[in-house]
Amino acid sequence: MNGSVLVLNQNYEPLNVCNARRAIVLLNRGKAEVLEHGQDVLRTPTTYFRRPSVIRLVYLIKRPRPKVRLSRREIFLRDKHTCQYCGIKTKDLTIDHVIPRHRGGRHTWENLVSACKSCNHRKGGKTLEEAKMSLYRFPYEPKASTYYSLHQHLQSYSEWRKFIPEWEMAAV
Repeated sequence: MNGSVLVLNQNYEPLNVCNARRAIVLLNRGKAEVLEHGQDVLRTPTTYFRRPSVIRLVYLIKRPRPKVRLSRREIFLRDKHTCQYCGIKTKDLTIDHVIPRHRGGRHTWENLVSACKSCNHRKGGKTLEEAKMSLYRFPYEPKASTYYSLHQHLQSYSEWRKFIPEWEMAAV
């Protein structure tokens, strides 16, 4: 009952992932329909049926767009593990505030970049002009795609891929 089930909105937009128990409740109450079945069989004392893998709600849910969490890992992913000052690609990176915090810089997507230790040390608490440094790419807040939300499940559930349009673009 703990298998993951992809939940699609009425317009086939991926909403989230729930467990099989929740999916069965939605199906039994007539709130969803099965689009794909998994390999497992679920047994109850009186009956058994195939585990749903992808379900679609019969009504449309309006929800806000998901946002990417601001974290070190996500900043490194956005910057492709590259120092934004010298361009070196490495796993040994730090986070730098473009406008230093003590000068009013905020801890936001638009003010944080990946930097190698030597560039971060060289820049220190200075602005870009004072340090005579420039950015390879200005920081921005990445958009959260469906692939971003569900990528950890896509390796295990190949039948979900046709419902995630970003899968093909990310696999290339």
